[in-house]
Amino acid sequence: MASVPLSIRITPAEKRVLTLMLQGASNGAIASCLALSRRTVEGHVSALLQKTGCRSRTQLVLWALGKGYGCGDHQAGLAQR
Repeated sequence: MASVPLSIRITPAEKRVLTLMLQGASNGAIASCLALSRRTVEGHVSALLQKTGCRSRTQLVLWALGKGYGCGDHQAGLAQR
């Protein structure tokens, strides 16, 4: 994984997608849940991968869990715009 800044800025839409990814949802399931196209979800996932330097969805989920994301309101290292 590439070097990542201490504070990653994610958009509200990326945050919603990441939250569902942490629950194990596929792109199709995320699209249905959020009333988005699958392509839009893919774009959010790609943006998250780029911002974090992760190479896969699995690595992204592990990164988010390691930062405390998905553990209540604690969001260490993540800042929302």
